[in-house]
Amino acid sequence: MKNVDSGRSRGAVLTKVATGIAFAGVVVLLLMWLGGAFHRKVDGGDQASTSVAPGGRQIGDAQLAPVRTIHVPRVESSVGTIRAVHETSIASKLLAKVMAVNVTAGQAIEKGDVLVELDKADLVARLEQAQAASNGARAARDQSAIEHDRIKRLVEQKAAARIEWDRTQNTLRSAQAELDRAEQAVAEAQTVLGYATMSSPITGVVVDKRVEAGDMVTPGEVLLTLYDPTRMQLVASVRESLTRRLIVGQDVRVRVDAIGRTCIGLVSEIVPEAESKSRTFSVKVTGPCPPGIYSGMFGRLLIPLDDEEVVVVPNGAVRRIGQLTVVDLAQDGTLHRRAVQLGRRFGDDVEVLSGLQVGERVAIVATDPGSER
Repeated sequence: MKNVDSGRSRGAVLTKVATGIAFAGVVVLLLMWLGGAFHRKVDGGDQASTSVAPGGRQIGDAQLAPVRTIHVPRVESSVGTIRAVHETSIASKLLAKVMAVNVTAGQAIEKGDVLVELDKADLVARLEQAQAASNGARAARDQSAIEHDRIKRLVEQKAAARIEWDRTQNTLRSAQAELDRAEQAVAEAQTVLGYATMSSPITGVVVDKRVEAGDMVTPGEVLLTLYDPTRMQLVASVRESLTRRLIVGQDVRVRVDAIGRTCIGLVSEIVPEAESKSRTFSVKVTGPCPPGIYSGMFGRLLIPLDDEEVVVVPNGAVRRIGQLTVVDLAQDGTLHRRAVQLGRRFGDDVEVLSGLQVGERVAIVATDPGSER
Protein backbone atom coordinates (compact mmCIF):
# COMPACT_ATOMS: atom_id res chain seq x y z
CA MET A 1 0.00 0.00 0.00
CA LYS A 2 2.84 2.33 0.84
CA ASN A 3 4.47 1.76 -2.53
CA VAL A 4 1.28 2.74 -4.36
CA ASP A 5 0.95 6.02 -2.39
CA SER A 6 4.61 6.86 -2.98
CA GLY A 7 4.21 6.37 -6.73
CA ARG A 8 1.18 8.59 -6.84
CA SER A 9 3.01 11.32 -4.94
CA ARG A 10 6.01 11.28 -7.33
CA GLY A 11 3.67 11.42 -10.30
CA ALA A 12 1.90 14.51 -8.94
CA VAL A 13 5.22 16.27 -8.37
CA LEU A 14 6.43 15.48 -11.87
CA THR A 15 3.16 16.75 -13.30
CA LYS A 16 3.52 20.06 -11.43
CA VAL A 17 7.13 20.49 -12.55
CA ALA A 18 6.26 19.78 -16.18
CA THR A 19 3.37 22.26 -16.02
CA GLY A 20 5.63 24.97 -14.56
CA ILE A 21 8.29 24.41 -17.21
CA ALA A 22 5.69 24.62 -19.97
CA PHE A 23 4.22 27.83 -18.55
CA ALA A 24 7.67 29.44 -18.26
CA GLY A 25 8.43 28.49 -21.85
CA VAL A 26 5.22 30.07 -23.05
CA VAL A 27 6.02 33.31 -21.12
CA VAL A 28 9.56 33.45 -22.61
CA LEU A 29 8.27 32.91 -26.14
CA LEU A 30 5.63 35.59 -25.64
CA LEU A 31 8.21 38.11 -24.41
CA MET A 32 10.50 37.34 -27.36
CA TRP A 33 7.59 37.87 -29.73
CA LEU A 34 6.68 41.19 -28.16
CA GLY A 35 10.32 42.26 -28.39
CA GLY A 36 10.33 41.55 -32.14
CA ALA A 37 12.69 38.60 -32.01
CA PHE A 38 10.72 36.82 -34.74
CA HIS A 39 10.48 39.86 -37.08
CA ARG A 40 13.10 41.27 -39.46
CA LYS A 41 13.62 44.99 -38.78
CA VAL A 42 15.69 45.87 -41.85
CA ASP A 43 16.18 43.58 -44.80
CA GLY A 44 19.48 43.22 -46.54
CA GLY A 45 18.73 45.60 -49.42
CA ASP A 46 17.72 48.54 -47.17
CA GLN A 47 20.69 48.05 -44.86
CA ALA A 48 23.09 48.18 -47.76
CA SER A 49 21.70 51.55 -48.96
CA THR A 50 21.60 53.31 -45.54
CA SER A 51 24.56 55.63 -44.64
CA VAL A 52 23.58 56.27 -41.05
CA ALA A 53 26.09 54.90 -38.57
CA PRO A 54 24.87 53.06 -35.47
CA GLY A 55 23.77 55.57 -32.73
CA GLY A 56 23.41 58.60 -35.06
CA ARG A 57 21.06 60.21 -37.53
CA GLN A 58 21.75 61.53 -40.95
CA ILE A 59 22.70 65.25 -41.09
CA GLY A 60 21.19 65.79 -44.50
CA ASP A 61 20.46 69.46 -45.17
CA ALA A 62 20.23 70.43 -41.45
CA GLN A 63 21.61 73.90 -40.69
CA LEU A 64 24.53 73.75 -38.27
CA ALA A 65 25.66 76.44 -35.83
CA PRO A 66 28.85 76.46 -33.76
CA VAL A 67 28.99 76.50 -29.99
CA ARG A 68 30.76 79.78 -29.26
CA THR A 69 31.59 82.24 -26.48
CA ILE A 70 30.47 85.83 -26.05
CA HIS A 71 31.63 88.52 -23.64
CA VAL A 72 28.90 89.73 -21.30
CA PRO A 73 29.27 92.67 -18.91
CA ARG A 74 29.08 91.39 -15.35
CA VAL A 75 27.23 93.49 -12.79
CA GLU A 76 26.42 93.36 -9.11
CA SER A 77 23.40 95.05 -7.62
CA SER A 78 23.05 97.14 -4.49
CA VAL A 79 19.59 97.86 -3.15
CA GLY A 80 18.33 101.33 -2.38
CA THR A 81 15.32 103.62 -2.17
CA ILE A 82 14.01 106.21 -4.61
CA ARG A 83 14.05 109.70 -3.10
CA ALA A 84 13.37 113.17 -4.43
CA VAL A 85 16.37 115.42 -4.96
CA HIS A 86 14.29 118.41 -3.85
CA GLU A 87 12.02 117.54 -0.92
CA THR A 88 10.81 120.08 1.61
CA SER A 89 8.60 120.17 4.68
CA ILE A 90 6.20 123.01 5.51
CA ALA A 91 6.22 123.66 9.27
CA SER A 92 4.44 126.19 11.44
CA LYS A 93 6.32 129.01 13.15
CA LEU A 94 3.32 130.01 15.23
CA LEU A 95 1.07 128.69 17.94
CA ALA A 96 -2.21 129.19 16.14
CA LYS A 97 -5.40 127.59 14.89
CA VAL A 98 -5.57 126.25 11.32
CA MET A 99 -8.20 128.17 9.40
CA ALA A 100 -7.88 126.46 5.98
CA VAL A 101 -5.91 123.70 4.23
CA ASN A 102 -6.08 124.23 0.47
CA VAL A 103 -4.39 121.04 -0.77
CA THR A 104 -4.65 117.26 -0.49
CA ALA A 105 -2.03 114.51 -0.61
CA GLY A 106 -0.96 113.79 -4.19
CA GLN A 107 -2.07 117.16 -5.52
CA ALA A 108 0.20 118.98 -7.97
CA ILE A 109 1.03 122.55 -6.95
CA GLU A 110 2.83 125.56 -8.38
CA LYS A 111 5.40 127.71 -6.67
CA GLY A 112 3.64 130.42 -4.64
CA ASP A 113 0.33 128.59 -4.21
CA VAL A 114 -1.23 129.14 -0.77
CA LEU A 115 -1.18 125.83 1.08
CA VAL A 116 -2.27 126.52 4.68
CA GLU A 117 -3.80 129.56 6.38
CA LEU A 118 -3.60 130.11 10.15
CA ASP A 119 -5.64 132.36 12.42
CA LYS A 120 -4.07 135.83 12.13
CA ALA A 121 -6.50 138.16 13.92
CA ASP A 122 -4.08 138.90 16.79
CA LEU A 123 -1.20 139.30 14.33
CA VAL A 124 -3.14 141.91 12.33
CA ALA A 125 -3.85 143.83 15.55
CA ARG A 126 -0.18 143.70 16.52
CA LEU A 127 0.79 145.05 13.10
CA GLU A 128 -1.67 147.91 13.40
CA GLN A 129 -0.27 148.78 16.84
CA ALA A 130 3.25 148.82 15.43
CA GLN A 131 2.18 151.03 12.54
CA ALA A 132 0.49 153.48 14.93
CA ALA A 133 3.65 153.66 17.06
CA SER A 134 5.67 154.24 13.92
CA ASN A 135 3.40 157.12 12.88
CA GLY A 136 3.80 158.73 16.33
CA ALA A 137 7.57 158.36 16.22
CA ARG A 138 7.66 159.93 12.77
CA ALA A 139 5.65 162.94 13.95
CA ALA A 140 7.98 163.38 16.93
CA ARG A 141 10.99 163.16 14.66
CA ASP A 142 9.52 165.76 12.28
CA GLN A 143 8.85 168.14 15.19
CA SER A 144 12.39 167.68 16.47
CA ALA A 145 13.72 168.41 12.98
CA ILE A 146 11.74 171.69 12.85
CA GLU A 147 13.05 172.71 16.27
CA HIS A 148 16.56 171.75 15.20
CA ASP A 149 16.41 173.97 12.11
CA ARG A 150 15.05 176.93 14.15
CA ILE A 151 17.81 176.74 16.77
CA LYS A 152 20.40 176.36 14.00
CA ARG A 153 19.33 179.68 12.44
CA LEU A 154 19.42 181.43 15.86
CA VAL A 155 22.89 180.07 16.55
CA GLU A 156 24.10 181.37 13.20
CA GLN A 157 22.67 184.79 14.16
CA LYS A 158 24.28 184.48 17.62
CA ALA A 159 20.83 184.79 19.12
CA ALA A 160 20.86 181.39 20.92
CA ALA A 161 23.20 179.79 23.36
CA ARG A 162 25.41 176.85 22.45
CA ILE A 163 23.64 174.64 24.98
CA GLU A 164 20.35 175.09 23.11
CA TRP A 165 22.01 173.87 19.91
CA ASP A 166 23.36 170.75 21.64
CA ARG A 167 19.96 169.99 23.17
CA THR A 168 18.12 170.16 19.85
CA GLN A 169 20.72 167.92 18.19
CA ASN A 170 20.32 165.27 20.89
CA THR A 171 16.53 165.52 20.73
CA LEU A 172 16.57 165.03 16.94
CA ARG A 173 18.89 162.01 17.18
CA SER A 174 16.69 160.47 19.89
CA ALA A 175 13.55 161.01 17.79
CA GLN A 176 15.19 159.46 14.73
CA ALA A 177 16.27 156.42 16.78
CA GLU A 178 12.71 156.03 18.12
CA LEU A 179 11.36 156.18 14.56
CA ASP A 180 13.85 153.51 13.42
CA ARG A 181 12.79 151.26 16.29
CA ALA A 182 9.11 151.73 15.45
CA GLU A 183 9.70 150.95 11.78
CA GLN A 184 11.60 147.76 12.70
CA ALA A 185 8.64 146.77 14.89
CA VAL A 186 6.35 147.22 11.89
CA ALA A 187 8.63 145.05 9.73
CA GLU A 188 8.69 142.38 12.45
CA ALA A 189 4.90 142.42 12.75
CA GLN A 190 4.55 142.12 8.98
CA THR A 191 6.96 139.17 8.94
CA VAL A 192 5.12 137.35 11.72
CA LEU A 193 1.83 138.04 9.97
CA GLY A 194 3.29 136.41 6.84
CA TYR A 195 3.87 133.22 8.87
CA ALA A 196 0.09 132.78 9.08
CA THR A 197 -0.11 132.22 5.30
CA MET A 198 2.11 129.36 4.12
CA SER A 199 2.85 129.19 0.40
CA SER A 200 4.67 126.57 -1.67
CA PRO A 201 8.40 127.26 -2.16
CA ILE A 202 8.61 124.88 -5.15
CA THR A 203 6.57 123.51 -8.03
CA GLY A 204 5.87 119.90 -7.18
CA VAL A 205 3.52 117.42 -5.53
CA VAL A 206 2.12 117.20 -2.00
CA VAL A 207 3.40 113.96 -0.47
CA ASP A 208 1.83 114.13 2.98
CA LYS A 209 -0.81 116.28 4.69
CA ARG A 210 -0.86 116.10 8.49
CA VAL A 211 -3.39 118.75 9.56
CA GLU A 212 -6.99 119.71 8.95
CA ALA A 213 -8.91 122.94 9.40
CA GLY A 214 -9.60 123.55 13.09
CA ASP A 215 -6.41 121.89 14.39
CA MET A 216 -4.11 123.77 16.75
CA VAL A 217 -0.49 123.78 15.58
CA THR A 218 2.69 124.58 17.47
CA PRO A 219 6.00 126.13 16.35
CA GLY A 220 8.12 123.57 14.48
CA GLU A 221 5.23 121.19 13.76
CA VAL A 222 5.36 119.80 10.19
CA LEU A 223 2.09 120.38 8.36
CA LEU A 224 2.87 119.29 4.77
CA THR A 225 5.63 117.55 2.85
CA LEU A 226 6.36 118.43 -0.79
CA TYR A 227 8.74 117.13 -3.44
CA ASP A 228 9.73 117.87 -7.01
CA PRO A 229 8.80 114.82 -9.15
CA THR A 230 10.91 115.93 -12.10
CA ARG A 231 14.18 115.15 -10.31
CA MET A 232 14.51 111.87 -8.45
CA GLN A 233 17.49 109.95 -7.11
CA LEU A 234 18.31 106.45 -5.92
CA VAL A 235 20.02 106.34 -2.53
CA ALA A 236 21.74 102.94 -2.40
CA SER A 237 23.91 101.22 0.19
CA VAL A 238 27.06 99.94 -1.54
CA ARG A 239 29.55 97.75 0.24
CA GLU A 240 33.02 99.17 0.57
CA SER A 241 34.68 96.72 -1.84
CA LEU A 242 32.46 97.98 -4.69
CA THR A 243 32.71 101.73 -4.10
CA ARG A 244 36.11 101.83 -5.84
CA ARG A 245 34.30 100.97 -9.09
CA LEU A 246 32.14 104.09 -8.83
CA ILE A 247 33.15 107.72 -9.30
CA VAL A 248 31.13 110.93 -9.17
CA GLY A 249 29.87 111.77 -12.67
CA GLN A 250 29.82 108.13 -13.85
CA ASP A 251 26.82 106.79 -15.79
CA VAL A 252 25.31 103.67 -14.21
CA ARG A 253 22.15 101.64 -14.69
CA VAL A 254 19.31 101.64 -12.18
CA ARG A 255 16.62 98.94 -12.08
CA VAL A 256 13.17 99.80 -10.71
CA ASP A 257 11.30 96.53 -10.25
CA ALA A 258 7.90 98.13 -9.60
CA ILE A 259 7.68 99.45 -13.17
CA GLY A 260 9.93 96.80 -14.71
CA ARG A 261 12.33 99.29 -16.26
CA THR A 262 16.06 99.93 -16.29
CA CYS A 263 17.22 103.52 -16.78
CA ILE A 264 20.54 105.34 -16.89
CA GLY A 265 21.52 107.59 -13.99
CA LEU A 266 24.47 109.72 -12.95
CA VAL A 267 26.46 109.15 -9.76
CA SER A 268 25.97 112.53 -8.09
CA GLU A 269 27.36 111.85 -4.63
CA ILE A 270 29.33 109.23 -2.70
CA VAL A 271 29.09 109.87 1.02
CA PRO A 272 32.70 109.54 2.31
CA GLU A 273 31.74 107.72 5.48
CA ALA A 274 30.82 104.06 5.93
CA GLU A 275 28.12 102.67 8.18
CA SER A 276 29.94 101.06 11.10
CA LYS A 277 27.59 98.05 11.30
CA SER A 278 27.08 97.18 7.63
CA ARG A 279 30.36 98.61 6.21
CA THR A 280 28.47 100.21 3.36
CA PHE A 281 28.62 103.64 1.76
CA SER A 282 25.63 105.71 0.65
CA VAL A 283 25.69 106.40 -3.09
CA LYS A 284 23.23 108.82 -4.71
CA VAL A 285 22.35 108.41 -8.37
CA THR A 286 20.26 111.01 -10.20
CA GLY A 287 18.93 111.08 -13.72
CA PRO A 288 15.92 111.41 -16.00
CA CYS A 289 12.81 110.01 -14.35
CA PRO A 290 10.67 107.56 -16.35
CA PRO A 291 6.89 107.78 -15.85
CA GLY A 292 5.59 106.02 -12.75
CA ILE A 293 8.53 106.78 -10.46
CA TYR A 294 7.53 107.82 -6.94
CA SER A 295 9.44 108.61 -3.78
CA GLY A 296 9.94 105.56 -1.55
CA MET A 297 10.06 102.95 -4.33
CA PHE A 298 12.54 100.08 -4.20
CA GLY A 299 15.43 100.19 -6.68
CA ARG A 300 18.67 98.43 -7.53
CA LEU A 301 21.95 100.07 -8.47
CA LEU A 302 23.68 97.89 -11.11
CA ILE A 303 27.43 98.26 -10.55
CA PRO A 304 29.53 97.24 -13.58
CA LEU A 305 32.27 94.68 -13.00
CA ASP A 306 34.70 92.90 -15.39
CA ASP A 307 33.30 91.13 -18.47
CA GLU A 308 32.74 87.36 -18.36
CA GLU A 309 32.91 84.72 -21.10
CA VAL A 310 29.67 82.83 -21.65
CA VAL A 311 29.21 79.71 -23.79
CA VAL A 312 26.10 80.07 -25.95
CA VAL A 313 24.15 78.34 -28.71
CA PRO A 314 21.25 79.67 -30.81
CA ASN A 315 17.82 79.33 -29.25
CA GLY A 316 16.71 77.45 -32.35
CA ALA A 317 19.09 74.57 -31.58
CA VAL A 318 17.43 73.77 -28.26
CA ARG A 319 14.31 71.71 -27.69
CA ARG A 320 12.64 70.05 -24.74
CA ILE A 321 11.75 66.40 -24.54
CA GLY A 322 9.86 65.63 -21.38
CA GLN A 323 11.95 66.99 -18.50
CA LEU A 324 15.14 67.11 -20.58
CA THR A 325 16.62 69.95 -22.60
CA VAL A 326 18.52 68.55 -25.58
CA VAL A 327 20.39 69.58 -28.71
CA ASP A 328 21.38 67.64 -31.84
CA LEU A 329 25.18 67.52 -31.87
CA ALA A 330 26.95 67.03 -35.21
CA GLN A 331 29.71 64.44 -34.74
CA ASP A 332 31.44 62.16 -37.25
CA GLY A 333 29.01 63.16 -39.99
CA THR A 334 25.90 62.28 -37.99
CA LEU A 335 23.62 63.92 -35.44
CA HIS A 336 23.63 62.71 -31.85
CA ARG A 337 21.18 63.82 -29.22
CA ARG A 338 22.79 65.33 -26.12
CA ALA A 339 21.24 66.67 -22.94
CA VAL A 340 22.37 70.14 -21.86
CA GLN A 341 21.83 72.48 -18.95
CA LEU A 342 20.90 76.05 -19.90
CA GLY A 343 21.19 79.40 -18.17
CA ARG A 344 20.45 82.99 -19.16
CA ARG A 345 19.13 84.24 -22.48
CA PHE A 346 20.99 86.82 -24.54
CA GLY A 347 18.78 87.85 -27.43
CA ASP A 348 18.73 84.98 -29.96
CA ASP A 349 21.27 82.98 -27.93
CA VAL A 350 21.04 81.00 -24.72
CA GLU A 351 23.78 80.22 -22.22
CA VAL A 352 25.00 76.62 -21.95
CA LEU A 353 26.08 75.71 -18.42
CA SER A 354 27.05 72.11 -19.18
CA GLY A 355 26.88 69.48 -21.93
CA LEU A 356 28.71 71.25 -24.78
CA GLN A 357 32.17 72.58 -25.55
CA VAL A 358 33.24 75.57 -27.60
CA GLY A 359 33.82 74.59 -31.24
CA GLU A 360 31.25 71.82 -31.38
CA ARG A 361 28.38 72.22 -33.82
CA VAL A 362 24.66 71.79 -33.22
CA ALA A 363 21.76 71.56 -35.63
CA ILE A 364 19.13 74.27 -35.85
CA VAL A 365 15.79 72.55 -35.31
CA ALA A 366 13.14 73.38 -37.92
CA THR A 367 9.93 74.66 -36.37
CA ASP A 368 7.41 71.86 -36.26
CA PRO A 369 3.96 72.61 -34.84
CA GLY A 370 3.62 69.03 -33.71
CA SER A 371 6.95 68.81 -31.91
CA GLU A 372 7.76 69.94 -28.37
CA ARG A 373 10.39 72.66 -28.30
